Amino acid sequence: MGDPAGIGPEVIAKALAGAHLRNVCRSVVIGSLPVMERTIKSLKLKLNVVRVHGHDPMAPRRGTVAVLDPLETPLRRFKSGIAAAETGAASVAFIKKAVELAQIGCIEGMVTAPINKEAINMAGCRYPGHTELLADLTQASESGMMIVGGPLRIMFVTTHVAIRDLSALLTQAKIEKAIHLAQLALTTLFGIKRPRIGVAALNPHAGEHGLFGDEEARIILPASRATQQQGILASDPLPADTLFGKAAKGSFDGVVALYHDQGLIPLKLVAFGTCVNLTVGLPIIRTSVDHGTAFDIVGKGVADPGSLIEAIKLAAKIAQNKTAATPIKKGRTKRVA
Repeated sequence: MGDPAGIGPEVIAKALAGAHLRNVCRSVVIGSLPVMERTIKSLKLKLNVVRVHGHDPMAPRRGTVAVLDPLETPLRRFKSGIAAAETGAASVAFIKKAVELAQIGCIEGMVTAPINKEAINMAGCRYPGHTELLADLTQASESGMMIVGGPLRIMFVTTHVAIRDLSALLTQAKIEKAIHLAQLALTTLFGIKRPRIGVAALNPHAGEHGLFGDEEARIILPASRATQQQGILASDPLPADTLFGKAAKGSFDGVVALYHDQGLIPLKLVAFGTCVNLTVGLPIIRTSVDHGTAFDIVGKGVADPGSLIEAIKLAAKIAQNKTAATPIKKGRTKRVA
Protein backbone atom coordinates (compact mmCIF):
# COMPACT_ATOMS: atom_id res chain seq x y z
CA MET A 1 0.00 0.00 0.00
CA GLY A 2 2.86 2.40 0.65
CA ASP A 3 2.07 5.32 2.93
CA PRO A 4 -1.64 5.18 3.83
CA ALA A 5 -1.69 8.99 3.96
CA GLY A 6 -0.60 9.24 0.32
CA ILE A 7 -2.25 8.34 -2.98
CA GLY A 8 -1.24 4.67 -2.73
CA PRO A 9 -4.64 3.44 -1.54
CA GLU A 10 -6.41 5.44 -4.26
CA VAL A 11 -4.28 4.20 -7.17
CA ILE A 12 -4.53 0.63 -5.87
CA ALA A 13 -8.32 0.80 -5.72
CA LYS A 14 -8.56 2.32 -9.21
CA ALA A 15 -6.13 -0.19 -10.69
CA LEU A 16 -8.00 -3.18 -9.26
CA ALA A 17 -11.39 -1.78 -10.23
CA GLY A 18 -10.50 -1.60 -13.92
CA ALA A 19 -10.20 -4.33 -16.52
CA HIS A 20 -6.45 -3.89 -17.17
CA LEU A 21 -5.31 -6.52 -14.66
CA ARG A 22 -8.17 -8.99 -14.86
CA ASN A 23 -6.19 -11.66 -16.72
CA VAL A 24 -2.71 -10.64 -15.56
CA CYS A 25 -2.44 -11.90 -11.99
CA ARG A 26 -4.19 -12.56 -8.71
CA SER A 27 -3.49 -9.58 -6.48
CA VAL A 28 -3.41 -9.24 -2.73
CA VAL A 29 -3.11 -5.81 -1.13
CA ILE A 30 -0.73 -5.77 1.82
CA GLY A 31 -1.88 -2.76 3.78
CA SER A 32 -4.47 -1.34 6.13
CA LEU A 33 -7.86 -2.98 5.68
CA PRO A 34 -9.89 -0.05 7.09
CA VAL A 35 -7.97 2.39 4.89
CA MET A 36 -8.72 0.26 1.84
CA GLU A 37 -12.40 0.09 2.77
CA ARG A 38 -12.66 3.86 3.29
CA THR A 39 -10.85 4.58 0.03
CA ILE A 40 -13.10 2.33 -2.03
CA LYS A 41 -16.17 3.83 -0.40
CA SER A 42 -15.04 7.43 -1.02
CA LEU A 43 -14.33 6.64 -4.67
CA LYS A 44 -17.71 4.91 -5.01
CA LEU A 45 -16.16 1.87 -6.65
CA LYS A 46 -18.00 -1.43 -6.99
CA LEU A 47 -15.47 -3.45 -5.02
CA ASN A 48 -15.75 -5.62 -1.93
CA VAL A 49 -12.86 -5.95 0.50
CA VAL A 50 -12.07 -9.44 1.82
CA ARG A 51 -9.51 -10.05 4.55
CA VAL A 52 -6.95 -12.79 3.81
CA HIS A 53 -3.89 -14.21 5.53
CA GLY A 54 -0.51 -15.09 4.09
CA HIS A 55 -1.25 -18.65 3.04
CA ASP A 56 -4.91 -18.26 2.08
CA PRO A 57 -5.84 -19.46 -1.41
CA MET A 58 -7.42 -16.66 -3.39
CA ALA A 59 -10.11 -17.23 -5.96
CA PRO A 60 -9.81 -14.60 -8.71
CA ARG A 61 -13.32 -13.28 -8.18
CA ARG A 62 -14.25 -10.16 -10.08
CA GLY A 63 -15.12 -7.19 -7.92
CA THR A 64 -13.25 -8.51 -4.86
CA VAL A 65 -10.11 -6.97 -3.34
CA ALA A 66 -8.11 -9.29 -1.10
CA VAL A 67 -6.37 -7.40 1.72
CA LEU A 68 -3.75 -8.76 4.08
CA ASP A 69 -3.40 -6.37 7.03
CA PRO A 70 -0.21 -7.16 8.99
CA LEU A 71 -0.74 -4.51 11.67
CA GLU A 72 -1.26 -5.88 15.18
CA THR A 73 -3.82 -3.15 15.89
CA PRO A 74 -5.90 -1.42 13.20
CA LEU A 75 -4.47 1.85 11.96
CA ARG A 76 -6.25 4.70 13.73
CA ARG A 77 -7.77 7.65 11.92
CA PHE A 78 -5.08 10.00 10.65
CA LYS A 79 -4.79 13.14 8.56
CA SER A 80 -4.35 12.39 4.90
CA GLY A 81 -1.68 14.25 2.97
CA ILE A 82 0.58 14.76 5.99
CA ALA A 83 3.76 12.92 6.97
CA ALA A 84 3.36 11.20 10.35
CA ALA A 85 5.26 8.59 12.34
CA GLU A 86 2.25 6.27 12.59
CA THR A 87 1.62 6.04 8.87
CA GLY A 88 5.36 5.86 8.21
CA ALA A 89 5.65 2.88 10.56
CA ALA A 90 2.66 1.23 8.89
CA SER A 91 4.23 1.56 5.43
CA VAL A 92 7.41 -0.12 6.70
CA ALA A 93 5.35 -2.94 8.24
CA PHE A 94 3.66 -3.51 4.87
CA ILE A 95 7.04 -3.74 3.12
CA LYS A 96 8.44 -6.18 5.66
CA LYS A 97 5.41 -8.44 5.35
CA ALA A 98 5.58 -8.45 1.56
CA VAL A 99 9.28 -9.32 1.63
CA GLU A 100 8.59 -12.14 4.08
CA LEU A 101 5.86 -13.61 1.87
CA ALA A 102 8.00 -13.28 -1.26
CA GLN A 103 10.96 -14.98 0.37
CA ILE A 104 8.93 -18.01 1.40
CA GLY A 105 7.19 -18.24 -1.95
CA CYS A 106 3.66 -17.20 -1.00
CA ILE A 107 3.73 -14.43 -3.59
CA GLU A 108 5.63 -14.31 -6.87
CA GLY A 109 6.12 -10.57 -7.10
CA MET A 110 6.04 -7.44 -4.96
CA VAL A 111 4.72 -4.12 -6.26
CA THR A 112 5.09 -1.05 -4.09
CA ALA A 113 2.98 2.08 -3.92
CA PRO A 114 4.92 5.18 -2.78
CA ILE A 115 6.27 5.66 0.72
CA ASN A 116 7.17 9.00 2.28
CA LYS A 117 10.84 9.29 3.28
CA GLU A 118 10.11 11.86 5.98
CA ALA A 119 7.39 9.67 7.50
CA ILE A 120 9.48 6.50 7.68
CA ASN A 121 12.34 8.44 9.27
CA MET A 122 9.89 9.90 11.79
CA ALA A 123 9.03 6.29 12.62
CA GLY A 124 12.70 5.51 13.27
CA CYS A 125 13.39 3.75 9.96
CA ARG A 126 16.61 5.42 8.81
CA TYR A 127 16.57 4.64 5.11
CA PRO A 128 16.42 7.08 2.19
CA GLY A 129 13.81 4.95 0.41
CA HIS A 130 12.46 1.58 -0.66
CA THR A 131 15.54 0.36 -2.50
CA GLU A 132 17.93 0.57 0.43
CA LEU A 133 15.42 -0.94 2.86
CA LEU A 134 14.69 -3.84 0.52
CA ALA A 135 18.39 -4.51 -0.03
CA ASP A 136 18.87 -4.71 3.73
CA LEU A 137 15.82 -6.92 4.33
CA THR A 138 16.85 -9.38 1.60
CA GLN A 139 20.58 -9.12 2.34
CA ALA A 140 21.27 -8.29 -1.30
CA SER A 141 24.96 -7.57 -1.84
CA GLU A 142 24.38 -5.34 -4.87
CA SER A 143 21.18 -3.73 -6.08
CA GLY A 144 20.19 -0.76 -8.18
CA MET A 145 17.31 1.09 -9.78
CA MET A 146 16.24 0.53 -13.36
CA ILE A 147 13.31 2.52 -14.71
CA VAL A 148 11.29 1.11 -17.59
CA GLY A 149 9.03 3.17 -19.79
CA GLY A 150 7.91 2.76 -23.39
CA PRO A 151 10.87 1.44 -25.41
CA LEU A 152 13.47 2.50 -22.80
CA ARG A 153 15.11 0.53 -19.98
CA ILE A 154 17.50 2.73 -18.02
CA MET A 155 19.88 1.80 -15.21
CA PHE A 156 21.22 4.64 -13.06
CA VAL A 157 24.73 5.13 -11.67
CA THR A 158 23.52 7.84 -9.27
CA THR A 159 20.02 9.10 -8.51
CA HIS A 160 19.17 11.87 -6.05
CA VAL A 161 22.38 13.89 -5.89
CA ALA A 162 23.21 17.54 -6.51
CA ILE A 163 24.63 18.24 -9.97
CA ARG A 164 27.54 20.15 -8.41
CA ASP A 165 28.59 16.95 -6.59
CA LEU A 166 28.12 14.62 -9.54
CA SER A 167 31.63 14.51 -11.02
CA ALA A 168 33.22 13.68 -7.67
CA LEU A 169 30.68 10.90 -7.05
CA LEU A 170 31.29 9.12 -10.35
CA THR A 171 33.86 6.33 -10.11
CA GLN A 172 34.88 3.54 -12.43
CA ALA A 173 33.65 0.99 -9.89
CA LYS A 174 30.17 2.56 -9.69
CA ILE A 175 29.82 2.68 -13.47
CA GLU A 176 30.98 -0.92 -13.83
CA LYS A 177 28.43 -1.93 -11.17
CA ALA A 178 25.62 -0.19 -13.10
CA ILE A 179 26.64 -1.91 -16.34
CA HIS A 180 26.70 -5.29 -14.58
CA LEU A 181 23.26 -4.67 -13.04
CA ALA A 182 21.89 -3.62 -16.44
CA GLN A 183 23.27 -6.86 -17.91
CA LEU A 184 21.71 -8.84 -15.05
CA ALA A 185 18.30 -7.21 -15.50
CA LEU A 186 18.20 -7.56 -19.26
CA THR A 187 19.26 -11.22 -19.25
CA THR A 188 17.50 -12.65 -16.20
CA LEU A 189 14.41 -10.45 -15.95
CA PHE A 190 13.73 -9.60 -19.59
CA GLY A 191 15.12 -12.76 -21.18
CA ILE A 192 17.51 -11.04 -23.63
CA LYS A 193 20.43 -13.42 -24.25
CA ARG A 194 23.00 -10.90 -25.53
CA PRO A 195 21.78 -7.43 -24.58
CA ARG A 196 23.28 -4.31 -26.10
CA ILE A 197 23.91 -1.66 -23.46
CA GLY A 198 24.46 2.00 -24.29
CA VAL A 199 26.60 3.92 -21.81
CA ALA A 200 25.92 7.65 -21.56
CA ALA A 201 28.67 10.24 -21.47
CA LEU A 202 28.61 12.97 -18.86
CA ASN A 203 29.70 15.96 -20.90
CA PRO A 204 28.40 17.40 -24.20
CA HIS A 205 29.78 15.55 -27.23
CA ALA A 206 31.27 12.96 -24.84
CA GLY A 207 33.80 15.56 -23.75
CA GLU A 208 35.04 16.39 -27.27
CA HIS A 209 38.47 14.83 -26.61
CA GLY A 210 38.84 16.64 -23.29
CA LEU A 211 37.67 20.04 -24.49
CA PHE A 212 34.50 19.92 -22.32
CA GLY A 213 35.73 17.65 -19.54
CA ASP A 214 37.83 14.55 -18.96
CA GLU A 215 35.39 12.24 -17.11
CA GLU A 216 34.79 10.22 -20.28
CA ALA A 217 38.48 9.34 -20.82
CA ARG A 218 39.37 9.15 -17.13
CA ILE A 219 36.40 7.24 -15.65
CA ILE A 220 33.63 6.19 -18.04
CA LEU A 221 35.66 4.69 -20.90
CA PRO A 222 37.80 2.51 -18.59
CA ALA A 223 34.59 1.20 -16.97
CA SER A 224 33.05 0.37 -20.36
CA ARG A 225 36.22 -1.30 -21.60
CA ALA A 226 36.54 -3.38 -18.42
CA THR A 227 33.03 -4.79 -18.88
CA GLN A 228 33.61 -5.32 -22.60
CA GLN A 229 36.57 -7.54 -21.71
CA GLN A 230 34.16 -9.59 -19.58
CA GLY A 231 31.97 -10.25 -22.60
CA ILE A 232 29.29 -7.59 -21.97
CA LEU A 233 28.13 -5.70 -25.06
CA ALA A 234 28.52 -2.25 -23.50
CA SER A 235 29.29 0.76 -25.65
CA ASP A 236 32.01 3.31 -25.13
CA PRO A 237 30.59 6.53 -23.62
CA LEU A 238 28.17 8.07 -26.13
CA PRO A 239 26.75 11.62 -26.20
CA ALA A 240 23.47 11.57 -24.29
CA ASP A 241 21.75 13.84 -26.80
CA THR A 242 21.77 11.04 -29.39
CA LEU A 243 22.07 7.88 -27.24
CA PHE A 244 18.52 7.86 -25.88
CA GLY A 245 17.01 8.40 -29.32
CA LYS A 246 19.00 5.44 -30.66
CA ALA A 247 17.87 3.29 -27.74
CA ALA A 248 14.23 4.25 -28.31
CA LYS A 249 14.57 3.08 -31.91
CA GLY A 250 16.01 -0.28 -30.88
CA SER A 251 19.78 0.14 -31.28
CA PHE A 252 20.26 -0.68 -27.59
CA ASP A 253 18.33 -2.94 -25.22
CA GLY A 254 19.19 -0.80 -22.20
CA VAL A 255 21.03 2.37 -21.27
CA VAL A 256 23.25 3.25 -18.33
CA ALA A 257 22.54 6.86 -17.29
CA LEU A 258 24.90 8.71 -14.98
CA TYR A 259 22.37 10.81 -13.06
CA HIS A 260 18.68 11.31 -12.36
CA ASP A 261 17.57 13.83 -14.97
CA GLN A 262 19.82 12.46 -17.70
CA GLY A 263 17.70 9.31 -17.72
CA LEU A 264 14.35 10.55 -16.44
CA ILE A 265 13.84 13.34 -18.98
CA PRO A 266 13.82 11.00 -22.02
CA LEU A 267 11.84 8.39 -20.08
CA LYS A 268 9.10 10.80 -19.17
CA LEU A 269 9.02 12.23 -22.68
CA VAL A 270 8.09 8.83 -24.09
CA ALA A 271 6.17 7.30 -21.18
CA PHE A 272 4.97 9.97 -18.76
CA GLY A 273 2.60 8.48 -16.20
CA THR A 274 3.40 4.86 -17.08
CA CYS A 275 7.07 4.51 -16.07
CA VAL A 276 7.95 1.67 -13.70
CA ASN A 277 10.74 1.44 -11.15
CA LEU A 278 12.40 -1.99 -11.13
CA THR A 279 14.85 -2.97 -8.40
CA VAL A 280 17.64 -5.11 -9.85
CA GLY A 281 19.81 -7.45 -7.78
CA LEU A 282 17.24 -8.58 -5.20
CA PRO A 283 16.41 -12.26 -4.71
CA ILE A 284 12.73 -11.33 -5.13
CA ILE A 285 10.79 -9.54 -7.86
CA ARG A 286 10.04 -5.94 -6.96
CA THR A 287 8.56 -3.20 -9.12
CA SER A 288 7.18 0.16 -8.08
CA VAL A 289 5.37 3.21 -9.27
CA ASP A 290 7.56 6.02 -10.55
CA HIS A 291 5.94 8.77 -8.48
CA GLY A 292 5.68 9.93 -4.90
CA THR A 293 2.92 10.06 -2.32
CA ALA A 294 1.50 13.24 -3.90
CA PHE A 295 0.20 14.61 -0.60
CA ASP A 296 -1.17 17.67 -2.39
CA ILE A 297 -3.86 15.68 -4.27
CA VAL A 298 -4.78 13.05 -1.67
CA GLY A 299 -8.54 12.72 -1.29
CA LYS A 300 -9.37 14.59 -4.49
CA GLY A 301 -9.97 11.45 -6.54
CA VAL A 302 -7.69 12.59 -9.36
CA ALA A 303 -4.66 10.31 -8.87
CA ASP A 304 -3.67 8.43 -12.03
CA PRO A 305 -3.22 4.64 -11.55
CA GLY A 306 -1.31 4.27 -14.84
CA SER A 307 2.14 3.72 -13.33
CA LEU A 308 0.81 1.18 -10.82
CA ILE A 309 -1.00 -0.77 -13.52
CA GLU A 310 2.21 -0.96 -15.56
CA ALA A 311 4.22 -1.92 -12.46
CA ILE A 312 1.87 -4.84 -11.76
CA LYS A 313 1.98 -5.95 -15.40
CA LEU A 314 5.78 -5.85 -15.40
CA ALA A 315 6.06 -7.82 -12.14
CA ALA A 316 3.73 -10.49 -13.54
CA LYS A 317 5.66 -10.60 -16.83
CA ILE A 318 8.98 -11.03 -15.04
CA ALA A 319 7.49 -13.77 -12.87
CA GLN A 320 6.33 -15.45 -16.07
CA ASN A 321 9.83 -15.15 -17.58
CA LYS A 322 11.46 -16.61 -14.49
CA THR A 323 9.21 -19.66 -14.53
CA ALA A 324 9.15 -20.08 -18.30
CA ALA A 325 11.04 -23.36 -18.02
CA THR A 326 8.11 -24.79 -16.04
CA PRO A 327 4.91 -24.64 -18.12
CA ILE A 328 2.10 -22.80 -16.36
CA LYS A 329 -1.06 -24.82 -16.02
CA LYS A 330 -4.06 -23.63 -17.93
CA GLY A 331 -6.00 -20.97 -16.03
CA ARG A 332 -3.13 -20.17 -13.67
CA THR A 333 -2.08 -16.55 -13.28
CA LYS A 334 0.71 -14.86 -11.36
CA ARG A 335 0.08 -13.74 -7.79
CA VAL A 336 1.58 -10.40 -6.80
CA ALA A 337 1.26 -8.10 -3.81
